[in-house]
Amino acid sequence: MNLEINCYNNLYQVSGILNRANAHIFRKEFKKIFDKVNSLTLSIEGLESIDRYGVIELANLHNESISQKKKLAIVGHGCKDLYNEFQGV
Repeated sequence: MNLEINCYNNLYQVSGILNRANAHIFRKEFKKIFDKVNSLTLSIEGLESIDRYGVIELANLHNESISQKKKLAIVGHGCKDLYNEFQGV
């Protein structure tokens, strides 16, 4: 499954696979979103898989929200790969 980003009332839902091949798309889309809104909620519930490049993009998104003084909430259980990246597995 490819990466999909959907928006419902300022809730952005990311589903599919976030990896090296599409991390640049994630970055580009959320750069445009940050230009339009002051706060957003990102649901990672639909992520099936994420690699270290996807994790880096999530971290960059967090850092960007801090530097631009935007409110960002990342919600959802996400996928096992995300937890493994943080645990170093």
